[in-house]
Amino acid sequence: MSQGPSISPEQLYVELWVSLASMLRSYTAAHGLNGNRQATVELGENLITVRHGEKWLAVKRDGAQVIWRRQNGAEGSFELRPDGQLEFPSGPVEMDMKAEEWARELMI
Repeated sequence: MSQGPSISPEQLYVELWVSLASMLRSYTAAHGLNGNRQATVELGENLITVRHGEKWLAVKRDGAQVIWRRQNGAEGSFELRPDGQLEFPSGPVEMDMKAEEWARELMI
């Protein structure tokens, strides 16, 4: 019995990257419903930028390694894990939980 086609690590990270951008788009839209507010989410090959008014989040990827920055000077790094979690220095976080947290911070 053969296994399905194998996916390269880079292909996996691209899929996770697109998923992160999609979650940011969905969560910012959900948080903006009450106040009729919208955020813009731009997805590039190695950069996701989310903007709402004066607030912004920039997330830059190099393979599995990711660096994020905010307009307020906050910044950090994490690693995309094959299981879809984000590995921060403090430990793993579910991707959807981090996307929701960032969206909430941007939209309030």
